[in-house]
Amino acid sequence: MPERGPAAPAQESSPHQPSPPTPVPPTPDAAAAVGAAPLKSASLTAARRTGLLVTFILGGLTALPPLSMDMYLPALPAVTNALNSPAATVQLTLTACLAGMALGQLVIGPMSDKWGRRRPLLAGMVVYVLATAICAFAPTVELLIGFRLLQGLAGAAAIVIARAVVRDLYDGVEMARFFSTLMLISGVAPVIAPLIGGQLLRFADWRGVFVVLTVIGTVLTLTVWRKLEETLPPERRQTGGVGAALLTMRGLFADRVFAGYTLAGGFAFAVLFSYISASPFVVQEIYGASPQTFSLLFGVNSVGLIAVGQINGKLLVGRVSLDKVLAVGLAVITTASVALLLMSSGAFGEVGLFPVCAGLFVLMSAMGIVLPNTNAQALMRAPHAAGSASALLGTSSFLVGAVASPLVGIAGEDTAVPMALVQLACSLLSVGCFAGLCRPWRKPEPRTA
Repeated sequence: MPERGPAAPAQESSPHQPSPPTPVPPTPDAAAAVGAAPLKSASLTAARRTGLLVTFILGGLTALPPLSMDMYLPALPAVTNALNSPAATVQLTLTACLAGMALGQLVIGPMSDKWGRRRPLLAGMVVYVLATAICAFAPTVELLIGFRLLQGLAGAAAIVIARAVVRDLYDGVEMARFFSTLMLISGVAPVIAPLIGGQLLRFADWRGVFVVLTVIGTVLTLTVWRKLEETLPPERRQTGGVGAALLTMRGLFADRVFAGYTLAGGFAFAVLFSYISASPFVVQEIYGASPQTFSLLFGVNSVGLIAVGQINGKLLVGRVSLDKVLAVGLAVITTASVALLLMSSGAFGEVGLFPVCAGLFVLMSAMGIVLPNTNAQALMRAPHAAGSASALLGTSSFLVGAVASPLVGIAGEDTAVPMALVQLACSLLSVGCFAGLCRPWRKPEPRTA
């Protein structure tokens, strides 16, 4: 990736031009606060010169959450049997990890705005490795839930700081394209994670999954320590303590358009996570597929997400308005959710595994449009506080996903209706936030606060 000059604001990608949540004095930081390209600096220039390496590191960091969850998915029924716990309780191990990632981002994001990206990232990665190693030896489901929570809290550093680093380096259409490129790399994780998990179950029990995750976390921590340079120079860091961070977040959410993209992306993520949480039981328990078959089907769906993400980044971004592309993606997700609900409720009679997997494939593929574009549109509203904005994006997504996770299993393991209902409800909420708050067909009102 060659070195780039200052990025220009997105043109015709959205009617909403980024603006600060509060007026700022005319300091050098003001240029960033009104939506100009991030200020050039020696460390930022050096980071861009190592573009390909940085891309792979950021891809690895954003892949860590799906690795932590998806590699574990084929083992959920085995954990249920091994620890003598009901499926709903075992699903709380996913919820705990997700909730930890949500809350952790809320803390680590502002920390990275104040202290830079490297130190909070390295501290979080070290704790992640330790918590994951302890999960491998958890004797009870309660202890497993507790350390999955800690694993999520620490692992939040990877995803929130990766997004903030992207915002440090890019702006506008270039940022949207980079998010799509990042999805190509990080999207490999959902493809290979269930495959690895399914194959591991041939040779080891569910604890082997956490052993492999510990090794992956260790390698990634060492790579970050040796190769990832600081991308937030001291002159661009935030000052103040917790109160200042909370005030910044309040200002961000007071921006109606930022809140709209954030909530739309959060509810879309809940659609995705309801699939992640319920599909092991739907595919294996209801339709009788093996863990290996499930992991293969999950991988095929993830390939669809990656492919559509690349179409978004290579063909659509810069040619078609991001809002128009986002609207199409949300429409596809909603349509797929309706089809899945009709199939699971018996409206078409008895359907086999293939039609259900086809509906899930369409739903997953559309996420390749929705997730990168909501992230890019929201972050373009907050160039002055990328860490805090990234934290709000991640926290809203993971909290809504954590709430959706136990709901998909509320009616037991013998029906897919709750999964489809949650997916449809969250799809409609995502569309409502996009249309009602972002209002892409109108110019935004001048910002006054």
